[in-house]
Amino acid sequence: MMNRRGFIKKTVASLVALSGWSVLQHAALAANLVATDSKESPILDTLEGKKPLIKQTFRPPNYETPINYFDTAFTPTDAFFVRYHHAQIPEIDVKDWRLHIGGDALSKPLEFTLEQLRHEFETVEIAALCLCAGNRRSLFQPPVAGVQWGSGAMGNARWRGVRLRDVLARANIDKTALEVRFDGADSGILRTTPDFIKSLPLAKALDENTLIAFEMNGEPLPHWHGFPVRLIVAGWVATYWIKHLNAINVLSKPANNFWMQTAYRLPKDKFNAEQCDSQVSEITVPITDIVVNSLITNLTDGQLITALKPVELKGLAWDAGDGITGVEISTDAGNSWQSAALMQNHGRFSWRHWRYSFTPKAAGEYAVMARASSHSGMTQPLVAVANPSGYHHNAVQKITIKVV
Repeated sequence: MMNRRGFIKKTVASLVALSGWSVLQHAALAANLVATDSKESPILDTLEGKKPLIKQTFRPPNYETPINYFDTAFTPTDAFFVRYHHAQIPEIDVKDWRLHIGGDALSKPLEFTLEQLRHEFETVEIAALCLCAGNRRSLFQPPVAGVQWGSGAMGNARWRGVRLRDVLARANIDKTALEVRFDGADSGILRTTPDFIKSLPLAKALDENTLIAFEMNGEPLPHWHGFPVRLIVAGWVATYWIKHLNAINVLSKPANNFWMQTAYRLPKDKFNAEQCDSQVSEITVPITDIVVNSLITNLTDGQLITALKPVELKGLAWDAGDGITGVEISTDAGNSWQSAALMQNHGRFSWRHWRYSFTPKAAGEYAVMARASSHSGMTQPLVAVANPSGYHHNAVQKITIKVV
């Protein structure tokens, strides 16, 4: 039987054959696709300024957070997951950095220094979950190509910066504006590697919860998280959270690039999500907002409990910002469900901790499950929705604990 790594290597080879791209052009793609499967063989490694994280790829750097760091409301910055598509990540001198505002749908191109952003606009802070669209990709069966993330390609943080809409207001947006496009300073090794450029529909760009952030958890934004500024699109997956942001363009037409029209897309009508209407095709749509989900954080599959005493379950729940209405726990493989207690609410875009305690009646195996529901009426499914890129894995988690 072909293992996950063999499957992914075969997928890359097929892409080379079918697309007509050269092998060298696929080097960056292969680096993104062929990664250590954290579920099967986790490797802890350290980036500068970071605690040991689960290494998926080194170039580009893709490292996930061990679940034990999820016990706090806000993920420690030095344990926060790292996600890049490109291997060339510049060391930026803030004295030379400028944020350029342009595009064909505004009348007043501008540029700002970091000090201007800090002092010329209202500063705001938001608690928001940053979550990779491929989080839990390694759990899909059959396996799909892509970085084989476990459950740690996410983190919750306090982001401080200025509203994007306030900055754009200075540039006199034209009535023809349709999308806002974002670019960062990181780049691929090869000139032919598509620049990582994303765009937002105008309404999302002008949302009060879309920020240009320069602080993370009360400190200046670190290098691995986008210094000197990054985009925060609260409620949407992290592919839009452009790091090392240096260019914003307001467009009158849909952005036409690989990362919008080819990558990060889902089969149409598979998910009930906010739409980016200008980027919808006949068969696919761009991935947008986060789906409702939950995670048990203090127990692992196969864990041994050595006495008939109360067992405490702890975990997280999150969604796109509608808010979690409840988390239900089953200790009998889904035959019955009980409500867990929700902990402090840090804001609609923040994850939320929960707790549940039960006392086993006898020795044996217990199939423990957790499922979350949101104010939008969405509840986690029992089976993840299959899609070619392995996005949005939000199936109800099930672990087995053994009581002796």
